[in-house]
Amino acid sequence: MVGQANQPSAHLLDITRLINRAGLHPTGVDRVERAYLRHLADHPTPFFAIARTALGYVLLDRTGAASIAKAIASGDWGSPDVISRLNPRLDGPRKTGQSFLRRIAIARATKSRLRRLITENLPADFVYFNTGHSNLNLRMMQGVSGARKVVLLHDTIPLEYPQTQRAGAVQGFEDKLAIVSRHADVVICTSAQCQADVIRHLSKLGPVPKTVMAHLGVDVPVIDTEFARPRAPYFVTVGTIEPRKNHALLLDIWQAWGADAPPLYLCGKRGWRNDAVFARLDQGVPNVIEANDLSDGQIAALVKGAAAMLFPSQAEGFGLPPAEALALGCRVVCADLAVYGEVLGNSAVYVALSDRYLWEKTIKELAVSGGSGTKIQYAPPRWADHFKTVLSKI
Repeated sequence: MVGQANQPSAHLLDITRLINRAGLHPTGVDRVERAYLRHLADHPTPFFAIARTALGYVLLDRTGAASIAKAIASGDWGSPDVISRLNPRLDGPRKTGQSFLRRIAIARATKSRLRRLITENLPADFVYFNTGHSNLNLRMMQGVSGARKVVLLHDTIPLEYPQTQRAGAVQGFEDKLAIVSRHADVVICTSAQCQADVIRHLSKLGPVPKTVMAHLGVDVPVIDTEFARPRAPYFVTVGTIEPRKNHALLLDIWQAWGADAPPLYLCGKRGWRNDAVFARLDQGVPNVIEANDLSDGQIAALVKGAAAMLFPSQAEGFGLPPAEALALGCRVVCADLAVYGEVLGNSAVYVALSDRYLWEKTIKELAVSGGSGTKIQYAPPRWADHFKTVLSKI
């Protein structure tokens, strides 16, 4: 590992995750990588972006990075090139994203020539950022040896709740954590809770790299004004339908409520290891609707008009959806997690996951009031503050 320098010669952001998910609905991790792309591309420090592809590595300059940001915003990635179309191992997003990369690259290299790609195109003493984990491996760390290596860890949930993870996720996270332990110079944590968990797990592997806590920024979602909202009152929850999100609690309440229950919209695709919940949804729960094909703007419009966003998640590293809901003026009822108290403050209603009666009582009261009452006072964390903290401490 290298010591801290006052002013890096350049910033290098790994955008492998964004490229691999070209055209897909963004997850929370995607949003963070997009925010880093936007900010670092606008920062006066020389900027480059890198991504791993099926054929090796592709390097972009500031202009190329701006083209990626524009493609993400517009959804226009163009058509896959011949190289991608002939590769049967690539799915649609990878075909599209990697083809786009090749059209705007300033340099390319095979996997074995990664180090040469870096040394020939970047100045010494640059900073390498990895926020999406898609390229967090030994080859990449060796390729940027000599740089300050900064890794953002969103949480340690795979180690805390292994029973909620998809197959292979726990081992994959353990492997990445070992890479961070050996090679990272700075670890960015998204909350004080995340920082404590990261330090606890990294301390088992050896000396702990420097950690920096910086809350993620919360962008107020842009509402699709043409979206026709359903009649109030209704409720909404946002997130992949997977065990940790605890949709089962809400289904229990709506099942008991019966035909008189207001609509509950589940905004998120079906995930993994949740067959019992999927079966209940297939069978039908009164007035529960899966809304898994909405755009960000349509989800924002739906959330804006809801009596409340319900978020009974068992664990979170930060919790962007409830923060975004509060920023839109929508009430939030969530589990009494420490990270929520840290990020949402007094603006949310906290209910213990073990107290189903209080969940049901709170929701029914909000159904009657329609979420009206005292105006929500919430100042969401800003990306400007996040980057001011991060860039001053790396």
